[in-house]
Amino acid sequence: MSEQERDDVYTHGHHESVVRAHASRTARECAGYLLEHLTPGVSVLDVGCGPGSITCDFAELVAPAVVTGLDRSPEVVEHAAELARSRGVENTAFISGDIYALDLPDDSFDVVHAHQVLQHLTDPVAALREMRRVTKPGGIVAARDADFHGIFWYPPVPELDEWMTMYQSVARHNQAEPDGGRHLVAWAQEAGFTDVAPSSSNWTYATAQQRRWLARVWAERVVHSSLGEQALSYGYASQTSLERIAAGWHRWGETSDGWLVMPNGEVLLRA
Repeated sequence: MSEQERDDVYTHGHHESVVRAHASRTARECAGYLLEHLTPGVSVLDVGCGPGSITCDFAELVAPAVVTGLDRSPEVVEHAAELARSRGVENTAFISGDIYALDLPDDSFDVVHAHQVLQHLTDPVAALREMRRVTKPGGIVAARDADFHGIFWYPPVPELDEWMTMYQSVARHNQAEPDGGRHLVAWAQEAGFTDVAPSSSNWTYATAQQRRWLARVWAERVVHSSLGEQALSYGYASQTSLERIAAGWHRWGETSDGWLVMPNGEVLLRA
């Protein structure tokens, strides 16, 4: 791995609670802005593929073309390969690698995609340049990232305010940009793209099932994942405050009228 990659710290880490939540993602929910470009025969590289659920959805859309999923974690890559096997999706390949130095030839793919990746990097512009390098002329680089400061919720829960402060502090300590969604156009322009098509979409959690699911996701991450470990290590939280935040998430999840919206920025970039 490059020196640059070794400097990057993934705020969420790969605790089972994180991988399980990421494995529930679908192309329809997470890449709707890109789907019209994914037709049979289109080759795709899915950078930061995680456990591979979006990658497998892409593969079903572009078959017989192969979709390559790439992630820094070999363990997560194996999760993705197992998911593809269990779904019977044969036109996938999963590899581990460095987003700053992809071990792939120039002009290899019609589409290069990154979902919730750039916000976690110390140099998202360098990553976009590398993604562009492996994209065919006229092809598409696609990126979607959440904007954490744009998240809003109801009813007011003080522990969620505390969670936001902690999350922002940890991510910025890692030299990452947790409000990445609002930076995508600027990053794309800095990376040299001139054909930039921006859009946005939300994740909305407003039913009883959605609230309880999201509350469980974040309560587990706060207490068990690398996020909590880093918050403790960096001095942004105590074990008591982590448990208090987790309890606040569960209390919000049990409300009858709760509402939370997470906005996401999106860009389609022509190589």
